[in-house]
Amino acid sequence: MTRASLSNAAARAIFLDRHGLMAPPSGPGKGANLAGVIHDLGFAQVDSVNTLARAHDMILWSRRQQYRPANLAPLMADRLVFEHWTHDAAVLPMAFFPHWRLKFARDQAHMDRRWDTWQREGYREKFAQVLERIAAHGPVTSRDVGEGEAKGSTGWWDWHPSKTALEYLWRSGELSITRREGFRKVYDLTENVVPPEYLNARPSPEDTVDWAMGAALDRLGFATPGELRAFFDILTVEEARAWAARALEAGIVKEIDVEMADGKWRRSLARPELTELTPPMPGNRVRVLSPFDPALRDRARALRLFGFHYRIEIFVPAPRRRFGYYVFPVLEGDRLIGRIDMKRTGGGLVVTAFWPEAGAALGKGREIRLCAELARVARLGGCADVRFCEGWRR
Repeated sequence: MTRASLSNAAARAIFLDRHGLMAPPSGPGKGANLAGVIHDLGFAQVDSVNTLARAHDMILWSRRQQYRPANLAPLMADRLVFEHWTHDAAVLPMAFFPHWRLKFARDQAHMDRRWDTWQREGYREKFAQVLERIAAHGPVTSRDVGEGEAKGSTGWWDWHPSKTALEYLWRSGELSITRREGFRKVYDLTENVVPPEYLNARPSPEDTVDWAMGAALDRLGFATPGELRAFFDILTVEEARAWAARALEAGIVKEIDVEMADGKWRRSLARPELTELTPPMPGNRVRVLSPFDPALRDRARALRLFGFHYRIEIFVPAPRRRFGYYVFPVLEGDRLIGRIDMKRTGGGLVVTAFWPEAGAALGKGREIRLCAELARVARLGGCADVRFCEGWRR
């Protein structure tokens, strides 16, 4: 039998629609509406880089442009979301917490194998002390523990023992992040943070495998077993492959051929009805995205599906950089049309350069739409105006 197929245009439209990037970015961007955005995405990555706005703020703003950074903290306070790890630190719907039990156990096993050689000695001896202090006196930050311990001097991960204990206990599920102060984590006992209905739920590992693969597929539209496994980064490769085999046999999914940007075809899994759906029609709105946007975090997929070779230039030595230190991808409709180098400086949004993709020249109409988006993103970043450096059109 001939497999069903998706053209590249249809695949791009479906993929971006599942990521909330085809519909107009309207809505209040707070409360239940914002919680719904996070649920639909699956997660929003948290990152400390703040040249304009933090990653999670820009990710959420891209879907709801009334969103402002202050809108997220009430979701944490109301226990509608929690913060933990997928492929990186992320904000997640609280309803997902029971399935993180499997990740807690696996992360703990990984830390037990690696951290004794990776971290400074003495952090295990701090577990009881940290837990007792929080139980007796309430939430703490890394500044509140480790009195008299030598502070790290060799980089981000050179933690003092009590800070390492906090991170270990968080990654293994005994502690949870109750809020952030600035960007600093505030840790509390998990039973004080997670509502009882989620705290006491104990899905089996098999239930979590089914949930994680199905939830990932619903948010991606189509994917290989490896891409589904990587979405939440909870499962093993073997678990993902076994689930795919069972789901195919049961008719829960089917194999389809998806056309890539280079005209080649890639076999993927999809829900049986996917190829019968009418893909949404792309508009011509220009959107500036976070470099950590969920739609682009898999750089290899971005290259295959959109023909967009994107990586954060932050770790590339300056002489080898083609682009700026921290560039933002630019989406127009269902196409990635370029990347822009900009930052908040002196109260304004300063645009250093825009590099168009091949075939996406910055004509008059496109420049007008780009400038309109820059005015919107400037408001998110608290910038009074937008300023363009000489020679910014590349």
